[in-house]
Amino acid sequence: MRGYNVHANGIRQHLLHYKGNGPELLLIPGITSPAITWGFVAERLTASFDVHVLDVRGRGLSEAGDLDYSLDAMADDAIALAGGMDSPIVLGHSMGARIAIRAARKSPAPFSGLILVDPPVSGPGRRGYPAQWPWYGDSIRMAQKGCSAEEMRKFCPTWTDEQVALRAEWLHTCHWGAIKTAFDGFHVDDIHADLPEISLPMRLVVAGGAQVIQPQDVAEIQGLVPKIEIRTVEKAGHMIPWDDLDGFIAAVSDFKTGK
Repeated sequence: MRGYNVHANGIRQHLLHYKGNGPELLLIPGITSPAITWGFVAERLTASFDVHVLDVRGRGLSEAGDLDYSLDAMADDAIALAGGMDSPIVLGHSMGARIAIRAARKSPAPFSGLILVDPPVSGPGRRGYPAQWPWYGDSIRMAQKGCSAEEMRKFCPTWTDEQVALRAEWLHTCHWGAIKTAFDGFHVDDIHADLPEISLPMRLVVAGGAQVIQPQDVAEIQGLVPKIEIRTVEKAGHMIPWDDLDGFIAAVSDFKTGK
């Protein structure tokens, strides 16, 4: 693994490269997941892809501060980054999947396909995202002061010691305003309007043990994108690789773009 920085969409973007076999994959993590926390997943994905994991703006080692943290700004980041790569597949988890959807709707040309992992289906006039803001806000404030892995464990009781330790180490890099803007965006940004406008190959990966995407949501998405592939990782929670890494790898590693 090597880390590197690029200037894209007007800011410094930091990524981790896990060199692997196969097409380039741009992995966009969720709302409070710096790139390093996806390292154990990226290592496994190198059997099928050449993996680049993004520190989304306001997280990890990418630029933070007084920036635009809207879904459109993050989508423009993905478009700019993909333009410097070889037509990557985008694998987005949660917020990262919503970023991938908006980016592909705005500018599909730089991408070869989308793997959408348990994207929040909340939005205008829809049920709320099942996680509550204090889970994010309280843990970020604790991390900003400095906290131990054991203190962080109350927020992530099922994670391994290594995973909890990484979160305790890196969560302070998640800019408060970036996270609040993204969380609020789950309820005001309409990704369902974007989906029918995308013709790229797409796969939806559902956490079967979570409440983020329910059967009626899968049916709606299939109605909007009839050609979308569906994979379900049974019994896994929203953070699918943390609960069932083998199941997650099986659900994404055979994705083909037709190119």
